[in-house]
Amino acid sequence: MPTNDNLTTERSTFVTHLECGMEGDRYEADTIHGLSKAGKPLLVRYDLNSIQNSVTKEELAKRPSDLWRYREFLPVRKKENVVSLGEVHTPIIPIPKLAAGKGELLVKDEGRLPTGSFKARGLCMAVSMAKEFGITKVAMPTNGNAGAALAAYGTRAGMESYIFCPDDTPTINVREIAAQGAKVWSVNGLINDCGRIVGEGKEAMGWFDFSTLKEPYRIEGKKTMGLELADQLGWKVPDVIFYPTGGGTGLIGMWKAFNELKRIGWLEGKLPRMVAVQASGCAPIVKAFEEGVEHAELWQNAHTVAAGIRVPVAVGDFLILRAVRESGGFAIAVDDETITAGLEEVSEKEGLLLCPEGAATYAAYKQSIESGAISPDDTAVLFNCATGLKYELPPAEESLDCTQPIDYPALT
Repeated sequence: MPTNDNLTTERSTFVTHLECGMEGDRYEADTIHGLSKAGKPLLVRYDLNSIQNSVTKEELAKRPSDLWRYREFLPVRKKENVVSLGEVHTPIIPIPKLAAGKGELLVKDEGRLPTGSFKARGLCMAVSMAKEFGITKVAMPTNGNAGAALAAYGTRAGMESYIFCPDDTPTINVREIAAQGAKVWSVNGLINDCGRIVGEGKEAMGWFDFSTLKEPYRIEGKKTMGLELADQLGWKVPDVIFYPTGGGTGLIGMWKAFNELKRIGWLEGKLPRMVAVQASGCAPIVKAFEEGVEHAELWQNAHTVAAGIRVPVAVGDFLILRAVRESGGFAIAVDDETITAGLEEVSEKEGLLLCPEGAATYAAYKQSIESGAISPDDTAVLFNCATGLKYELPPAEESLDCTQPIDYPALT
């Protein structure tokens, strides 16, 4: 397929090494890694000077509009190891009726990706690298969409996938995981409890732990959100990005992408302010940001209608907080009532059906305008991380009897 033609047969990336996100110590590339010796996420590093000398923005523009367009910035070395389901560029949709002032309000609609969410970006990359390393059995905890993506890409790659969900995960997600060939269980706990099951089962089951940030390559897949956004905006960036933050892989990845692009001279001026959006019922990053600390405490009794951002503890907490602070951004919590109201407002006024996590970013945008945290003249991008069709919708129960006269004026 055209996607795979984006990679050459032999060397296709410029990876030099991996390094601990906390300590900075180096790890060899082309070797299976989980967390660093310090128990922290590993970051993939590239020879950026060679990338700068090997590809131009003009050459990039001639390639297919998909995730693999950015092959020089990605870790997969051989095209036969690419596991793809067609990761197209997702649209940027203006919602001008809801913009607060002169600045544009844009939605990056990640629901158009395979499996209906932005989790496809991270999991297609992680599974491709697992295939490159000869891994055949994987496991992960999930609040829904990540598990669906692993099920799809794992099956595509011929791997066994074992997936564990909190027992209140949306039913459609659990059924989607099962339908796409993975083994799935509901667990009477939260995602961190599911993660404990995965970690404790590694020795007995021989699976590789695909938990968020416990392998290095989901970040690289999620990084393409930043590469793609800059590309679509003519190698410019918005003033501010609102990102629904649970494990935070995408926020970390985008900030990494923007810095890599700036290093090679493809971006100039200020980078976007990164805003981590959480629900008030599960806001460990917000609490840590406000307290000025580098690590977030476990959030007790986590709850929210936006299941995807119900992550009580994140192994990459310090990377999220660093990205937010380095960018001049902030972390903000919104309550379930405003999330639900935001979802209804965007769908009713703009015809765009967001997922609850995406609606949280709109609620955060409104709250940030009201508080003065951002200007009405700022160009803001909201990330809608999944199609709203994956979630329970309000009932629509009006009916007509076609055997009786219709009172048409009453339909208004």
